[in-house]
Amino acid sequence: MKIANQQDFVSGCIFVLIGSVFSLGAWFKYPLGSASDPGAGYFSFGLGAILFVLGGLVVFNALGKEVDIAGAIGAIAWRPIIVILASVAAFGYLLPRLGLLVALPSLVIASSLATVEFRLRDALISAVVLTAASYGLFVKALSLNLPVGIFN
Repeated sequence: MKIANQQDFVSGCIFVLIGSVFSLGAWFKYPLGSASDPGAGYFSFGLGAILFVLGGLVVFNALGKEVDIAGAIGAIAWRPIIVILASVAAFGYLLPRLGLLVALPSLVIASSLATVEFRLRDALISAVVLTAASYGLFVKALSLNLPVGIFN
């Protein structure tokens, strides 16, 4: 058999790997319990097992007799990877220092720079909507103790 779609094959292998790590980690480190009395590793094991099975299905579907040229893996896009990782790191640095109302819009706008289709207006709208939704959900509805502003 040949690998018909390289993208699906690689992503399926990554799913299998991550699912294996989570399932085995939960299996060996935490008690699983039962469906009526789940232990600490129950959810992690189940989620890892589902990810493992789905990854296996993706890998199986990527195998075939004819090679799909559209599914070939191209060059690695380093710019989006670096920009998104840097923006997440900046969010982690800014959140305890400046609060959610500064860190989250910074994350959204900075990570929007990863695409060549960047438009400031769209990034600002996304930042406002996501910040308002996050504030409403995490701070007001769930009462999480997050630093909201600079003067907390």
